[in-house]
Amino acid sequence: MSVIVEVLSRRDVEMYLSGGGDAPFRDAVADFLRDTLDELYEPAAVSLATINGVGMADARRARELLDALPAAIYTTDAAGRITYYNQAAVNLWGRRPELGNDQWCGSWRLYWPDGTPMAHDECPMAVTLRGEQPVKGAEAVAERPDGTRVPFIPYPTLLRNGAGAVVGAVNMLVDITERKAAETALRDREARLALLMREVDHRARNILSTVLAITRRTQADSVPTFVDALSGRIHALSRAHTLLAEGEAVGADLKRMVEQELAAYGGGEGRVKIAGFRLALGSDSAQPLAMALHELATNAAKYGALSVPGGRVAVEWSWSADGRLALRWVETGGPAVRRPSRQGFGSELIELLTRQLGGETNFHWRPQGLVCELNIPASTLEPVQAAAQ
Repeated sequence: MSVIVEVLSRRDVEMYLSGGGDAPFRDAVADFLRDTLDELYEPAAVSLATINGVGMADARRARELLDALPAAIYTTDAAGRITYYNQAAVNLWGRRPELGNDQWCGSWRLYWPDGTPMAHDECPMAVTLRGEQPVKGAEAVAERPDGTRVPFIPYPTLLRNGAGAVVGAVNMLVDITERKAAETALRDREARLALLMREVDHRARNILSTVLAITRRTQADSVPTFVDALSGRIHALSRAHTLLAEGEAVGADLKRMVEQELAAYGGGEGRVKIAGFRLALGSDSAQPLAMALHELATNAAKYGALSVPGGRVAVEWSWSADGRLALRWVETGGPAVRRPSRQGFGSELIELLTRQLGGETNFHWRPQGLVCELNIPASTLEPVQAAAQ
């Protein structure tokens, strides 16, 4: 044993307790612990103060070694009464059991891994002593007097005298709180990854369907005009997707979406006014709204208020009395407006996108400028997180 003690450090024991090290290393540590306890119990001792056949100096040395270990260790006599425990056991239990009186385990309360209460006479130490065979691979949870709980793995081992009779048992309790926390974190990461993969697949399908639809319906007099119109709509989708990625925890922010769509039209020159609360949108609502805003901005830049130097656009939104999102697009200072003789693709697309969200669209062709109102049910905007600005 002396050779092992010379090469065994506290770090080695901590590695052993955390499950590290190869088989020869773990066997060496196990031998060390076993030999130390043999010195306490050989040939038939049940109390550290009345050891037979072992010098008191050796007993003190063995006890000092056990007290220094970072693992919770305690011993009992053959009847299960606790005869010794180290400071690490006190730390795990949150109490000091009464030697010779407390039985089987020093925990205040015990539970099975599923949270069901465990009687002390059902604990692995009791099962080991009654059955005279070790219990391996079990887990349990100790509750301290202050209510905190510690999951642990017990390693109960019988102690025998020179004649082979059971004189007691030793138990090492390994705190697995960190391991359990790591397992929980891993499960959470795996669940989140699975959720993200489903979301990516869902978004990809939505984007491809939308691109296919707008490609089929985009009309133009020439190939360059077609490419320009289609590119603008796809870029609007791209910006919405970027906002969703940046705000993956809560969704895409509506205000940023409006700001990005109108940034190229002199927002810093007072031509654009944006007023509304913070509203986070899910992917199913962010992409259609981004497309609708793009169509309104494109129309304003080509034919409406943003096509002349003095024109202005105001975008505002609020909750209506019936719980709908009421978004208003108001143009002023641009060319005189007349109701079109036939519906263009842009206005048709806006109505289609709004209906996709269960809402409705109203166009007001005022001489002083276009007003477009979108009314969308809150239930289709999830996740919704609104706060007064």
